[in-house]
Amino acid sequence: MTLTDVPNTDATSGPGRPAAEVPHMKWWGWGVEGVGFHHEDKPAFAPFVLQAVGLDLGTATKAEAPSFDGLDVAPSVATPELLDALRAAVGDGNVATDDLDRVVHAYGKSLRDLVRIRANAIERTPDVVVYPADEAEVGAVVRAAVEADAVLIPFGGGSNIAGSLEALPGETRPVVSLDVGRLRRVLDLDEDSGLARIQAGALGPDLEAQLNERGWTIGHFPDSFTHSTLGGWIATRSSGMQSDKYGDIAQIVRGLRVVRAGGVVDIPAIPSASTGPSVREMIVGSEGRLGVITEATVQVHRRPEQRRINAYFFPDWAAGLAAMRAISESDAALSVTRVSDARETGFSLATSKESHGLSKFLSGTALPTIMKSKGWDLERICLSFIGFEGGAEHVKRQKRLVDAIVKQHGGMGVGTGPGVLYDQKKFDTPYLRDFLLDHGAAGDVSETAAPWSKLAGVYDGVVAAAEAAYERIGTKGWVMCHLSHSYHSGACLYFTFAFVFGDDPIGEYDVVKGAIQQAFIDHGGTISHHHGVGLEHSPWLEEDISSEGVALMRSLFTAADPGGNFNPGKILG
Repeated sequence: MTLTDVPNTDATSGPGRPAAEVPHMKWWGWGVEGVGFHHEDKPAFAPFVLQAVGLDLGTATKAEAPSFDGLDVAPSVATPELLDALRAAVGDGNVATDDLDRVVHAYGKSLRDLVRIRANAIERTPDVVVYPADEAEVGAVVRAAVEADAVLIPFGGGSNIAGSLEALPGETRPVVSLDVGRLRRVLDLDEDSGLARIQAGALGPDLEAQLNERGWTIGHFPDSFTHSTLGGWIATRSSGMQSDKYGDIAQIVRGLRVVRAGGVVDIPAIPSASTGPSVREMIVGSEGRLGVITEATVQVHRRPEQRRINAYFFPDWAAGLAAMRAISESDAALSVTRVSDARETGFSLATSKESHGLSKFLSGTALPTIMKSKGWDLERICLSFIGFEGGAEHVKRQKRLVDAIVKQHGGMGVGTGPGVLYDQKKFDTPYLRDFLLDHGAAGDVSETAAPWSKLAGVYDGVVAAAEAAYERIGTKGWVMCHLSHSYHSGACLYFTFAFVFGDDPIGEYDVVKGAIQQAFIDHGGTISHHHGVGLEHSPWLEEDISSEGVALMRSLFTAADPGGNFNPGKILG
C-alpha cells in the first residue's frame, strides 16, 4: 500500500515561504512569538520553579523578545560556482542565502544555542541553505558540496540540544545546510510485515498522522516529538517515552538509505542478519558524519485497543527504584515505566494544569491522610507513571502484575485520573527552559543510563555534583530527576537542572553541565542515553568508550569521509 495523498502542512517548502509558516522559524520566533518555545507569559509551573532557584519576578528584569534585525550575521562565503551547482541540483527557488534562513539553520535548541542567539554571539552560520525535494536532489547536493570541498550539515527539525547542527567556529570552507523538510511522506506500508517506509524529513506528528490513518503507530514519542524528524531520531539514536514497549529508534529502524558522494547506501529491512559489523548500526547515531539519511524502513504496530497510564506513589526514591527493577525482571510488558524523585514529584504536584487527577486528590485530605497513616514523610514521596497498552485482557493482566509488585515495595496506586497529568506535561520541558531564560535563569536537561546495581550511586553522585557546582558559581540551584526507560540490565535517569545566571551565563552553565556529565562517568553511567554526542558531550567520549574505542571511531570517519566534508567535528570533537 503506497501512501501518497496525506497532506502535510508543517514541513518547509523552501526559502520563499513566509517565516510565520515555517516550523524552524516559528521555533526561533522572529515575527511570531519571540525566540524559542513560548507557552504563555507565566506558565503554571512558574511559582514552584522560581522559588526553587531563588528567582524573584518582582526584581528580575524580563528580557525583551530578541529582534532578528539586531543580529550581526557574517556575509556568506559560498562561491558563485557552488551556488550555481546547488541551484542546478534543487532549483533556484530552493537555495537560500538570506540571513534569516542561515541563522535559523545555524544552531539547534540547546540552552547554549539560545543564549548565543540572544547575546548576538553567533560564531558561524551556514553560507547557504538548500531544500531538496527527493533523494536524487539530495545526491546532487552532496556531490556538488564534496566537489567544492564544502562542509555539508544535514538539518531536520532543528531540535538537537547537543551541538550536532553547528559548523565549527573556525571553519573557512563554505558551509551548506541541507534541510530535508520536503522529504516528509510515508511512502509505503507493508501490513503483513509491520514495516513502513518513511522519508527522513517527516516530523513526528506528520508521520504518526499518516500511519494512524491506516490504523498503525510507530510508537516513538521523544520529548521533541512535535518538532523533530525521523532522520534526526536515527542520527542521534533517539529514545521515546514508550520505548519500554516499542524499543529505542535503534530497534525500530530496520532499513536505511543514506546518500554519500559515491552513491547510496541501501540497507534492506531484514528482521535479523549476521552480516557484521553492522552498517545499519554504524549509521544509527552517526550525526551526519557518514552521509545524509534520506529514508528509513521502520517497525510499526497496530494501534492498541486500550492505552492506560496509571499513577502510583512510593514512600521514597529507593522504594521506587527497587519497584522499577522488579517490574523489569517480571513478566509484565509495559509501554511506560517512570518514577520521579521527591523533588520532581513536588514539581509535578505543583504544576497540574487542571483541577482533576492528582490535584483533585491533593485538594482534599484523603490521600495525605492515608500516606501519613502509613508512616510516609510527604517530603520524600515519589510519583510513578506506568503505561499499559493492548487488548483489554492483556491490560488487565499486566496491571495485576504491576499492582502486586508495587504493593511488595510499599507503594500504592491512585488510578488513571492522574494519567491526565502525564499526558499534559510530557512535552513541556522546553517551555520551562525558555520561561527561565526570559528571566535571566538557566533550565536544561541531561540524561544517562546505568546498570541497576549502579543506578542509586549515579543519582546520588549527580545530585551532589550539581549542588557543589552551584556552590562554586555562587548561586542557588535546583536539580531533579526521573527514571524514564527501563531495560533488562538497567535504566535511564533523566535530570533537569536550573539556576539563576550571574555575569557569565555560558561559563556558569559549563560548570554545572560539566559537573553533571563528569558525575555520570565517575559513577558508572554513560554520557548520553538519547540526546546524542554532538559537540556538547564529546569531551567525555574517551572516558565513556575508551581511547581505543575513540581511535576506532576516528578511523571509520576518516576512511568514510577523507575530506572531512560531512558534519566535521561532531561526536569526536
